[in-house]
Amino acid sequence: MRTLIGSLVFVAMLFTSSPASAKQDKNHNDAFMRGSPDENRIAKQVRHELLMLPYYGIFDDLAFRVDGSTVTLLGAVTRPVLKSDAENVVKRVEGVTNVVNNIEVLPPSPMDDQIRRAEYRAIYGDPNIGTRYGYQALPSIHIIVKNGHVTLEGAVDNQFDKTLINTRANSVPNVFSVTNNLQVVSNKEK
Repeated sequence: MRTLIGSLVFVAMLFTSSPASAKQDKNHNDAFMRGSPDENRIAKQVRHELLMLPYYGIFDDLAFRVDGSTVTLLGAVTRPVLKSDAENVVKRVEGVTNVVNNIEVLPPSPMDDQIRRAEYRAIYGDPNIGTRYGYQALPSIHIIVKNGHVTLEGAVDNQFDKTLINTRANSVPNVFSVTNNLQVVSNKEK
């Protein structure tokens, strides 16, 4: 039954996706995705500082929005120290006068931890996915789990990869839902 529902959700996603959804939202910059060439200096530095955080991993989603000299931090993290560290490094970026920290700290849950490990094995354990996306310092597919609900964030090279990852993520038991926010971008944009 779960596989049938996952397949129906996938088919619905195929028909509702638009070319605009493949573009990155200008007001929500994922830290682990390469910025546009015309991105301003503050955004480039904020992105760099967030990527250099030592505890930032694939089970976290750090994003930001730059509005003049104000940076708003977004996303969800598994460790509270990552939220405070992100705010502290962004405050030190030259030209930043205000930091609004809207990063959510995910609640500790042994069940969510089990789902994270299972999702990681299901996605990155697939040789078609793991060899292309897993052998990076910070892989481009992030797995966010909150109360049994999974959200996939990041970038993939093509629609087939997005579909395959979605299918693999939906195959994990004890997951209530999977939201696939993966963006299809070319290799040079990642």
